[in-house]
Amino acid sequence: MLTVNAIAAPSATEPLVRTTIERRDLGPRDVLIEITYAGICHSDIHTVRGEWGKVPYPLTVGHEIVGHVTEVGAEVTLHTVGDRVGVGCMVNSCRECENCLAGHQQYCAKGNTGTYAAVDRDGTVTQGGYSTHIVVVEDFVLRVPESIPHEAAAPLLCAGITTYSPLSHWKAGPGKKVAVVGLGGLGHMGVKIAVAMGAEVTVLSQTLSKKDEGLGFGAQHYYATGDPATFETLKNSFDLIINTVSAPIDMGAYLSLLRLDGTFVSVGAPPEPLPIQVFTLFNNRRSFAGSSIGGIAETQEMLDFCAERGIAPQVEVISADEVNEAYERVLKSDVRYRFVIDIASLR
Repeated sequence: MLTVNAIAAPSATEPLVRTTIERRDLGPRDVLIEITYAGICHSDIHTVRGEWGKVPYPLTVGHEIVGHVTEVGAEVTLHTVGDRVGVGCMVNSCRECENCLAGHQQYCAKGNTGTYAAVDRDGTVTQGGYSTHIVVVEDFVLRVPESIPHEAAAPLLCAGITTYSPLSHWKAGPGKKVAVVGLGGLGHMGVKIAVAMGAEVTVLSQTLSKKDEGLGFGAQHYYATGDPATFETLKNSFDLIINTVSAPIDMGAYLSLLRLDGTFVSVGAPPEPLPIQVFTLFNNRRSFAGSSIGGIAETQEMLDFCAERGIAPQVEVISADEVNEAYERVLKSDVRYRFVIDIASLR
């Protein structure tokens, strides 16, 4: 097995530390990737702090991964040494259920294998991208177009696909009014992608502090949800609302913003339940939905879409020694708009 440098969480309450982890021997269909950049997702923080359930400590997180192929197994046909590639939130699935066969591996009936904190096919716990190398079966490795800036490519593997998938599924485009709740790591990508799809886009944020940035990303409108008048002004306005925040919100107020047959989709995942008054759904035949990441084909489609349209996240590149500080800043919304670890600092 290959021993590599990594950053890991020893427990839910201790700071992340430098360590080493083992990667499995290369199988016939495996790809060895030398990681260059790894994004920091709010999901990483929820996980290492035990907010989403039991965690197999010590754990290396990170599911926004970009790098280069350095070795391939004897039967690999999809990738070659030197390819620029990425890995997102999953590294395997059963590949046999109805959902997998339809290309929706993220909804695998038996549960997809997460990039970290999951049980891999060899029985070991998966370890994520805050490390110098990773071994992944070729079918779950994505091609990253060279036109996407290298340091900005990693967050597309989670923040990009997490917003692209519902926007695509609910057909955001010309003639559709789309609202994005929150202008953080997920939200700013949602705005950029929805604008590129041709929708009329409104940002709903607590304050107007990021208004100029939101409009700069292409949004046509920007409202402060901290102002009660916003919900009266925008009542019955939107075909689609993408909620990107991982905190409790007043579901009744937000659902009231949907027009006939409108859908509210949550991609942010607060630890607390979101209470819903069902009568709010009856009015205008509204829908409340959730959306995970995308399947492998859809994720590749997203990468190509972003490359063709010059879409990339706004990132702040940090060193491996700045991860704990970055976590605290994420929790304070003090980042524009995604932290990315320069893995060269970990070697």
